[in-house]
Amino acid sequence: MSADDVSRAVRRMAHEILERNHGADQVMVVGMQTGGVALAQAIAEAIENIEGTGVPVGTLDATMHRDDFGLRPVVPEAVTDIPVDPSGRVVVIVDDVLFTGRTVRAAMDAIHSYGRPQAIQLAVMVDRGHRELPIRPDYVGKNLPTRIDEIVDVNDEGVDLGEMA
Repeated sequence: MSADDVSRAVRRMAHEILERNHGADQVMVVGMQTGGVALAQAIAEAIENIEGTGVPVGTLDATMHRDDFGLRPVVPEAVTDIPVDPSGRVVVIVDDVLFTGRTVRAAMDAIHSYGRPQAIQLAVMVDRGHRELPIRPDYVGKNLPTRIDEIVDVNDEGVDLGEMA
């Protein structure tokens, strides 16, 4: 995907979020640290451009909620900032790449530490398959089937595929 493709996908996902939730009144967008933060901000900006009103945007580091926390060395990557109580809101978790689903599971646990949302939805730029948990995104920029040993990188220039070292 080129940078223009990513930009178009962000606008499309913003429209889909608004359509599914009948506007932005109860929507809150939360970007997963680190890859989902810029995408969450871009989706929130697109929602504001479409609706003329902003939505709360937060960031979430779910490291401490991972199910493999004691099995391998993990270090919190960045700051969690949930700007408003998610209780009663539709929280749209945004990440760059959906792979096994374990990070999303941890994110759902983490969100519940801050309140009880009406619903949690998932937006990802790339769904690469290889799920280990029964998690699927509500909004997808691109389904990109990959081999298990490939790396998917979402960056300012678009989406790149590479080989593991």
